[in-house]
Amino acid sequence: MIIAVSACLLGENCKYSGGNNYSEKVARFIRGHEVVSVCPEVLGGLPIPRESAEIVNGVVKHKDGSSVDAEFRKGAQIAMETVLERQVDLVILQSRSPSCGANTIYDGSFSGKIIPGQGVFAQILKEKGIKMIDVAELEENE
Repeated sequence: MIIAVSACLLGENCKYSGGNNYSEKVARFIRGHEVVSVCPEVLGGLPIPRESAEIVNGVVKHKDGSSVDAEFRKGAQIAMETVLERQVDLVILQSRSPSCGANTIYDGSFSGKIIPGQGVFAQILKEKGIKMIDVAELEENE
């Protein structure tokens, strides 16, 4: 099986804060499979570190209201092209991310409130019918 994984879950320091979300459960799950690392935010040209962003009324913005929507959507498109080119069977995504949130995202108020929804990359995966799971689902199934 070919599995694409949010790069931060593999230990790549590509989070907005400059850190990562390394997951031992992901590492165990992907063992023996071909792995494709993707970070739509970096692919879209955003720096590491960078300001946090949330989806506000359908647009990805920083807390000060400046838009980074174009960069997020460009990165999501590039990541999707990679997924299609590599014929990925499953994508494992980082929870709550404005790019990769598969089931939940922050509500756009920058208050830490979580709501049902998808990040921009997860939305494209869903539209294309690509199987994806949130890392939290992996943890629940262990």
